Amino acid sequence: MQTFAHEMLCEIYEQPEAIRRTLALYLKDGELKPDVAALLVGWSIPEGEILIAASGSSRHSGLAGEILLEDLCGLAVDVEYASEYSGRGDDYQQNVRHPSVLVLSQSGETSDTLAALREARLRGQKTLAITNAAGSSMEREADVSMPLAAGVERAIPATKSFTCQLAVLYLLALYEGKRVGRMDAGALAQHIADLISLPDSIETQLDGWREQMAGLARKYQSASTFLYLGRGVHYAIAREGALKLKEASYVHAEGYPAGELKHGPNALVSDRVPLVVLATVDRTLEGSVLRYEKTLQLLRDMKEQGAKVIAIANAGDMDVAELVIDCVPVKPAPEYLLPIAEVIPLQMFAYFMALERGVDVDRPRNLSKAVVEQAAS
Repeated sequence: MQTFAHEMLCEIYEQPEAIRRTLALYLKDGELKPDVAALLVGWSIPEGEILIAASGSSRHSGLAGEILLEDLCGLAVDVEYASEYSGRGDDYQQNVRHPSVLVLSQSGETSDTLAALREARLRGQKTLAITNAAGSSMEREADVSMPLAAGVERAIPATKSFTCQLAVLYLLALYEGKRVGRMDAGALAQHIADLISLPDSIETQLDGWREQMAGLARKYQSASTFLYLGRGVHYAIAREGALKLKEASYVHAEGYPAGELKHGPNALVSDRVPLVVLATVDRTLEGSVLRYEKTLQLLRDMKEQGAKVIAIANAGDMDVAELVIDCVPVKPAPEYLLPIAEVIPLQMFAYFMALERGVDVDRPRNLSKAVVEQAAS
């Protein structure tokens, strides 16, 4: 049994088992549980419109969830910062159509997200909460609860709760896709089989990622800023990778859609501002291949420009490896499951960057596990 010097690294390694426990809440004998499907009936409004409200890492999982629910289910989804949603005032309430509301929170007590949930309920909207804390306010107050089984997360930077959120959002998309008739039995069975196999695949990659990301942290520890880039569902992971680096190591980082780099941020790229590019691909999906080809062209342009690039790419992808300084391999997976795997080396990079810079990785300054209202505020 491995021992770990810090809770964050321990929780990174716990992710395969945490995902397995979470899947067991919603799957039985390789099928969606009928009792869960019954709970979800009536949550989505007939128009198929959903608003996701969350903060921090949970909002990034919501950004991924938006793509899942739109692409797999044909639903119309928007993602709001919970702090913005809960403070829009009477004009917003009177003049805007109100869809079903999905809130995401590790603790189930995040003040802005809880306020968004309560505001939605006051408007008579249907609500769904995805949380990791049994008995939390959000779990109790939402119309429907889809809990995680990540287990207690002690390190402040979210790791296993984030990947379990992605897994539950994928499951929600399967339940909704079946309900609205967007998936036949064969497609649904394949999605479930792919999801069930993912934790084993991740488990076999952890040690390799750990060794490589430790080396990259030593190599890049003097960088002043990082730009993280991703397209489609991978943009959410670029945002999350940048957030992890900021909160764990105090190194500035920003996440952008890959196609936006040349619309301003490219002016920052230099020896001291490397790029981290999500360049994985699902070669069975036409849209994924198109996204990948655009990313390859960006990498060609960045190589010509002399940029320092770290890429997260499919294992064995020499096209990407030849265009970047450092390439981190991820085993091939379906497009909408790749984010669960590819975020993990980014978590490790943030962890090892923190160690290189002497940061208390489990307790970064000015942050707490659950952001709640203070009496004096």
